[in-house]
This record gives sequence, C-alpha cells and structure tokens, in this order.
Amino acid sequence: MILERLRGQPSLVRRLVILAAGWSLAVLVVSSVVLVLLFQQAALRRLDQSLGELIDNLQAGSTVGDRGEVIAPALTDERAVRAYSGKYWEIAEPTPGGRVLWWARSRSLWDSALKVPPEVAHALSARPGRSVAFDSQGPLGEPVRVLASQVQLPGRATPVIFLAAEDRTPVDRDVRSFLAATAIVFAILAAGMLAAVVIQVRVGLRPLFALRREIADVRRGRAERLVRPYPTELTPLADELNALMAHNQEVVERQRTHVGNLAHALKTPLSVMLTEAAQRPGPLGEVVSRQAEVMRQQVDHHLRRARAAARAQGQGERTPVAEVLDELARTLERIHQDKAVMIDWDADEELSFQGERQDLLEMAGNAMENACKWCKGRVRVRADGISPQRFRMVIDDDGVGLPPDRRAEVVQRGARLDESAPGSGLGLSIVDELARAYGGALSLSDSTLGGLSVQIELPRAEA
Repeated sequence: MILERLRGQPSLVRRLVILAAGWSLAVLVVSSVVLVLLFQQAALRRLDQSLGELIDNLQAGSTVGDRGEVIAPALTDERAVRAYSGKYWEIAEPTPGGRVLWWARSRSLWDSALKVPPEVAHALSARPGRSVAFDSQGPLGEPVRVLASQVQLPGRATPVIFLAAEDRTPVDRDVRSFLAATAIVFAILAAGMLAAVVIQVRVGLRPLFALRREIADVRRGRAERLVRPYPTELTPLADELNALMAHNQEVVERQRTHVGNLAHALKTPLSVMLTEAAQRPGPLGEVVSRQAEVMRQQVDHHLRRARAAARAQGQGERTPVAEVLDELARTLERIHQDKAVMIDWDADEELSFQGERQDLLEMAGNAMENACKWCKGRVRVRADGISPQRFRMVIDDDGVGLPPDRRAEVVQRGARLDESAPGSGLGLSIVDELARAYGGALSLSDSTLGGLSVQIELPRAEA
C-alpha cells in the first residue's frame, strides 16, 4: 500500500501507519533514553555510596596532632595503597582563595593530588557536613568520581575536607553495554510494533477495502447494489451509495422511457407522411417523401445516440464479446450463403464489453455486415484487450478495399459509395455514433487480406 502509493495520491493507510509508527518510535526512543539515564544514575549512586563509606572511615579514624596537623588513619584497603589503582583518598583543608591544600593522601595517588574545582570548594564551605559529588580526573587522566565532605574536627580551628575518588571507567563501560543492549531490544520492539501497526491498520480498514471492491463490482456489472454487512461507521455510507445508485438507475430508466416515447411520437407521423406522399405521385409527393426520409434518419440518429449515452451513463453492464461474435457470424453466413462467405472470428472467452448487448450487436453487426457485403468470400474478426479498461475489435475483409481519401465519407450518415449496392448507407455511421457514445472510436485502414480493415475501440468490462 503505502507511502500517500509514495509521492502520489494521499493514502489513508500510509497516513495512519506513519502517525502510529512515528508516535510509537518517539515513545520508544524517549523510553530508552530515560532507562539509560536511570541506569547511569543508579550505578553512580552505588559508586557514591562506596565512596561515602570510605569518607566515613577516614573521618572516624582521623586525629589532630599537637601542632594542629591532621593524622590520617591506617586503612587496610589494598587498592588505596597500590599506586594508580583507581581508588584514591585525600585529606585537605580549604584556603581563602578557594583552593584546597592537602594534608594527607593515599599511596595510590603517588605524587599527584585530586583536583577540586573552586565552585566545589565554595559549595563545601557553604554546606559543611554534607557530601558533594563531582567528576574529575585521576593521576593518569582517567575519569574519576569524587565525593567530598567538609567537617570540623575537635581540637582544630580550620575545617577539614575529606575526599574519596574511584575510577568511573567500569561504570561508564556498564552504561555503554546497557545502552547497546537497550538499543537492540528496543529496535526489535520497534520492528514488532511497526508490523503490528501495519497489520492493525490493514485489518481495521479491511471493511473499507471491501466496500471499494464491492463498488467496483457494481461498476463492472457484477452486482446491482451493495449487499455486504459493514461496521457501524460504514453502514450509513453504504446505504447512501445504494440510494445514489438506485436514483441513478431510476434516472436512466426514465431517460430510456422518454427516448422511447419520443421515438414513437415522431416515427408515427413520419410514417403517415411517407405513406400519404407515396399515394400522391408528383413533385410535391417526391419532396415530402425525400424530406420525411431525411427527418426519419435524423430522428433515428439522435435517438440512437441518446439511448446509447443513457446506457453508457447507467450502472455497469457486461456483454461477453465471444457470444455476440459467434451469434453474428452464424447469422451472417446464412444470410450471405449465396456468396459462400466464411467468417473467421476469434475472441477471448473472458473478454467483455462494458455496455448493453444490443449496442454491441448493432456495432459489430453493422461492421460485419458491411464486410460481408463487400468481401469476395472471406471475413476475419478479431477482438483483443489493449488495456484493462479498453479492447479493440478488428473486422477485415478480402474485398477491393477503400481508398484513403474516401474513408471519411463512409462514416457520414447516409453516405453510399456505390448506389447500386443494397442498403441505406448508415452501417458504419451507426457504428461510429455508438462507439463515440461509449467513449470509443472507429478507424479504417487497409486490411492484410486485401480489403478494408475496420477497427472499433470500446470500453472493456474488467475481469
């Protein structure tokens, strides 16, 4: 379906999928970020808790010497006595300039000192007795987590700052691993949610697709109205469509009735005029007969077009082409048996004309009758689909053919290129009028059999 199938017309399916998928992906991304941040904060809290225990031990074991110096306790932590082990502590005192002067430090620092930013020193002075955590660099430039607390030791006027630090590289590594695992899990979850959204939209809109197919069946002539049960939201639409189709059918039937009434109302007076004129020979009778015949041809022409247009605008009709050609071929071969005319026809059994049977009989019949009249003995008829919406019917004969400069004349009403031949001269004119009424076309060319080739393009009923 598809993505509004993607820069083309707007698609309801794609719009719903994009909205649902976009919202779901946004929620998943935000959720994954929040989870990673929570995991990082939890890991840092555990690290701060370990550093806080080290500071408590330093505070509990530290003493003040006779000269006011701070004496650090003898801690047994192996990492604190191994150089650059990643775990460090330091005892210092603040200076008026916002800097820190160290008194004692762990062996693991070797000849380095922990870096305390001035803003952290000010925060410690502002909140004595409370711990402040911050990130800094260790003696090897590695990222460390530092916890500091400023307290007042008994027997000493200047406050003391206790600092404990630990390499946070393992914590950062765990956070990255958690981030990678979360990304994989959420990517799988996103793919599953996207598939679920697509399935949900397709299943949810299935009644709408069914409605579209049923409307197409009505248009193609497979059904007369919508009969399937639909959800509550679509039932009013289906009812309105049925009412609209019923109204259109009623209008078409009313048009057909009016056309029939008009045909009877006009043909009867014309027949009376022709009969009376025939009974009164003379110049006046000839004029009346000639003009009345012209009027009757005009009436037949316009009524035929009106009926075809009304049928073409009505609901879908389906007429199998093969059945019509078979019927016409058998009939015309009997009619022209004195010439031993052989009609060779071919059409796909699935090929259907989107229109009424009578109109196809009239178009194909007139074209085939014209071919039989002018052929030497062979007529070939082929009907093939040229697109899902159109098909072409080609009638060839082995007659003398027709010069290109005279082909336009034969589609004019009443035109007869050979006055000695039987007929009214309306055959191909009728075919042209009906074909154009259905949105089709008539064209003439040379036949491979040697005579005239008549091509009729008409609307095709979809399979």
